[in-house]
Amino acid sequence: MEDRIKELIELTAIIIEVVGILVMIIGIFLALGRFAFKRQGTEIRSFQKIREELGRAILLGLEILIAADIIATVVYGAKIGQILNLGLIILIRTFLSFTLEVEIEGKWPWKQKRSRTTGQK
Repeated sequence: MEDRIKELIELTAIIIEVVGILVMIIGIFLALGRFAFKRQGTEIRSFQKIREELGRAILLGLEILIAADIIATVVYGAKIGQILNLGLIILIRTFLSFTLEVEIEGKWPWKQKRSRTTGQK
């Protein structure tokens, strides 16, 4: 019974990893497709807009991959080497997420004037 649960969790981690990769791939193709046609409604799309869309697709994919890494580490055991490896992966992906967020928004997260959830100043 325990082996079946472990296999199910391993499969779940793999599926989540695939979803994270697909999110990035689909997001990239959507952004490039929109940019290639240069028009969305009456507005001409800018280079900055494609960079924002690409960054958001990568950010979302990275967040999903972090979740998959955490699940996979729990399944494979909590040896110190694996925990350190997971910590390093999460640190690198968090740094990438942070720098992408700064690149997209154009300012530090603590310098935001509006609340993201309410849209208020």
